[in-house]
Amino acid sequence: MSDGHLFNNILLGGRGGSNPGQLRVHSGGVAWRKAGGGKVVEVDKADITGVSWMKVPRAYQFGVRVKDGLSYKFTGFREQDVSNLTSFIEKNIGVKPEEKQLSVSGRNWGDVEINGNMLTFLVGSKQAFEISLADVAQSHLQGKNDVYLEFHVDDTTGANEKDSLMDLCFHIPNSNTQFVGDENHPAAQVFLDKILARADVGSSSGDAVVTFDGIAVLTPRGRYSIELHLSFMRLQGQANDFKIQYSSVVRLFRLPKGLIHEEFTRILNALSGAKVTKPGSFRSCQDGYAVKSSLKAEDGLLYPLEKGFFFLPKPPTLILHDEIEYVEFERHGAGGSSVSSHYFDLLIKLKNDNEHLFGNIQRNEYHNLFDFISGKGLKILNLGDGRVTNGVAAVLHNDDDDAVDPHLERIKNAAGGVETDDEDEDFIAEKDDSGSPTDASEEEESDAIESGAEKEKPSKKDSKKEVVSKASSLKRKSKDGDDDSKKRKQKKKKDPRAPKRAMSGFMFFSNAERENLKKANPGMSFTDIGRAFGERWKKMSAEEKEPYEAMARADAKRYKEAMAGYKSGGPAINVDSGNESGSD
Repeated sequence: MSDGHLFNNILLGGRGGSNPGQLRVHSGGVAWRKAGGGKVVEVDKADITGVSWMKVPRAYQFGVRVKDGLSYKFTGFREQDVSNLTSFIEKNIGVKPEEKQLSVSGRNWGDVEINGNMLTFLVGSKQAFEISLADVAQSHLQGKNDVYLEFHVDDTTGANEKDSLMDLCFHIPNSNTQFVGDENHPAAQVFLDKILARADVGSSSGDAVVTFDGIAVLTPRGRYSIELHLSFMRLQGQANDFKIQYSSVVRLFRLPKGLIHEEFTRILNALSGAKVTKPGSFRSCQDGYAVKSSLKAEDGLLYPLEKGFFFLPKPPTLILHDEIEYVEFERHGAGGSSVSSHYFDLLIKLKNDNEHLFGNIQRNEYHNLFDFISGKGLKILNLGDGRVTNGVAAVLHNDDDDAVDPHLERIKNAAGGVETDDEDEDFIAEKDDSGSPTDASEEEESDAIESGAEKEKPSKKDSKKEVVSKASSLKRKSKDGDDDSKKRKQKKKKDPRAPKRAMSGFMFFSNAERENLKKANPGMSFTDIGRAFGERWKKMSAEEKEPYEAMARADAKRYKEAMAGYKSGGPAINVDSGNESGSD
């Protein structure tokens, strides 16, 4: 580059780990951009007060200190980069880099050096670690000789890291010569006073620019007085206080939920300088900016934004469109109740294989969400040739809530119109399961086949009554001449020539895994077995389901051919043995 140097794969370090990105050192200052977008760090030449080099394991670390006391550490430089960058900085920025050495002795006692807002712990003349006192949220004495420091949450780096430095404790013996105290003011108190004077904690933080009293905050939940200072904001509650540095704010999202939010966002934007993201073109069926949904058993609002989705309040979840592999509209819940037909679920699969399932979305929000998502060019799973889309849309548009199940309609369209909804047929009841709904449904389906016409499905109340009557008939034998018993036995017997109904991929999966599940969970009830298989099937990927779906397609073809032969009076295929069977 003619004006500066550009370095790739440079890590920005912090208390929460490190993030890779691209660093540019130019005549106007330093700029670092996170790989894949997101956090941007820009330091103007006039704000730089010092730079340093340090040899760290397998690389060199470049440190930049700015006027407000913050310090940025960039790691990943080669040895030859040090001399080239040092000459450029001296000539164009006017600061001479100093060389520091890292202590690797492992000792945890030494000297403390406080320079501005930076605290450096030295072992001998070498640096063990360095922290910014601007990150300190609270500090107090523990006993007579210990000083406890608690840090605010580090949102600047290491978003994918599980660990972050949250607190630190210094032991200040009375015999030390650096922080000298007396009986009334011990050495630890002298050290604490120096920390509080530079950490913007408590009353030393100065007056706030503006204060909002009694604001209901969703996360952390409660009512807080929010103070907006020049370099940070503080949330003061009855039990907890929180401090957020403006330098850690990546972006502001103004998601309408009240009147005061606009003024609050405008002031916070002016103080922090962070960009503000507002809702875009999406409108719900009630002309709102969000749809009601749930995530991980927590109810909240899902905001479809121009470049992502944002779920509030708990857990606050931001999903960028660039991170999405595909989305899928699913039937809500595993049952076919009238309540579940009022809602649907939205599954978002990320490129890193993580998933977010937003459930309990009202059915009348489907068209708005579908049009918005398809308009953004996101991949919608199982769209097929367009018939599936029209089928789901028709179902969701139907005014009769119990008329058709949208998930079943989608499956039927995807399978080319072959009906394979006989999922319960192969849940054969054992001795202790007599009288289960499976027995009743199987006999009814057999009657439908024998008559050569599809029967109308009974209502749920009628099904329950039928189950009760079946169970009672199995417990006691009918006596000759018993009119009630004769009435219950008026159903026609199953035609042995009739082919067995085709099974779905889910049923093939259940049959293959049923014995394993029973061995692992002896005593599990019939209902719990079905529920467990439903949950496992829902979490399986398309690749994992494919072997069973292939069996289902082959079985659907077999059933269609066998049914054609049966209706024409020819032989039918026996599913279990694979041989032809028929009656003269």
